[in-house]
Amino acid sequence: MIEGTPCEVVEIIERTGMAGEASQVKMRVLDGMDKGKIITRNVMGPVQLGDILMLNETQREAKRLGGPR
Repeated sequence: MIEGTPCEVVEIIERTGMAGEASQVKMRVLDGMDKGKIITRNVMGPVQLGDILMLNETQREAKRLGGPR
């Protein structure tokens, strides 16, 4: 059984890490009580627009990478 909430990647904000292995992305929650909400999360590994990721929880959001601009 797959656990988690499906979320679609709608924007890739920034890549970070020595080899660009982590990305900060905006995701649209597709199911559950937060359905339709746009959240910001940090993701490890390759990711592209339209990918569906399963999140264990959709309440937390990531802080902006790299400090103020």
